[in-house]
Amino acid sequence: MFKYDYYRAETPDEVCEVLARYQGKARIVAGGTDIMVQIREKDKRWKELECLLDLSFLEDELRYIREEGDQIHIGALTTHTDLERSEVIKRWIPFLGKAASTVGSPQIRNRGTIGGSICNASPAADPLTPLIALDAWTVIRGRDGERVVTLKDFYTGQGKVGLKEDEFVKEFTVRKLPEGTVTGFAKLGRRKALAISRLNVSAALRLDEEGRIDFARIAPGCIFSTPDRVETAENILIGRKPSEELWREAGKAVSEEMIRRTGIRWSTEYKQPAVEAIVEDALIECCGSQFA
Repeated sequence: MFKYDYYRAETPDEVCEVLARYQGKARIVAGGTDIMVQIREKDKRWKELECLLDLSFLEDELRYIREEGDQIHIGALTTHTDLERSEVIKRWIPFLGKAASTVGSPQIRNRGTIGGSICNASPAADPLTPLIALDAWTVIRGRDGERVVTLKDFYTGQGKVGLKEDEFVKEFTVRKLPEGTVTGFAKLGRRKALAISRLNVSAALRLDEEGRIDFARIAPGCIFSTPDRVETAENILIGRKPSEELWREAGKAVSEEMIRRTGIRWSTEYKQPAVEAIVEDALIECCGSQFA
């Protein structure tokens, strides 16, 4: 059994001060849907835990979805249910709402937060790939003020994020997708209900007046050591009309990039065709079944 202090923060500045005081041995809790299970199961990551720092009373400061010009700001305490129901998300970046809707059960989605999902640093986090496809920025707050890093660079290694001892994530910022862009999200789990992703992918496409693709984003999850888009696959799509053959080419390009970066492993025989299939599924969802 782990023994630790519990501290309820009342201001963002207080969060930074408490984190600094415990010198890396405090952990933030918001929805608690990950860390409380991990503590209960005596996860070795928390063997030096001395304090749980509760942010759930900072909703006024950290729970929001705001439009500002061509940008959308998403507070770290925004829940998966908030993302799923937001008209702003549905209008401009619908695959983020779709991904959030696939997380766990309604109870988990009501409690779990976007900040917790990302900072838990699991490559299987469903909201991660839409944010990577959007080239999201992470707004980080510490005692010296705020700094901004790309979400891609926020991941410093497998299961690790780039936070200093006194820092926490305040929000994620994305640019709206171009007008007319369609999106898709596909995942593969052990079962249909309440499944953590084994693989997932987010895709976004826009067609020009001639029906050719002039904007493309593909971001797979769970296949690289740190999250990233696959620009080689995106470039295959640009300038071409949607087709079953094109989706297969893009899926193959993603699996080839996976092998190039990670090599042939024991799981490759399973992952290669699975990755290709869910990339195709996400692209089909973008443009509709007529292009299947």
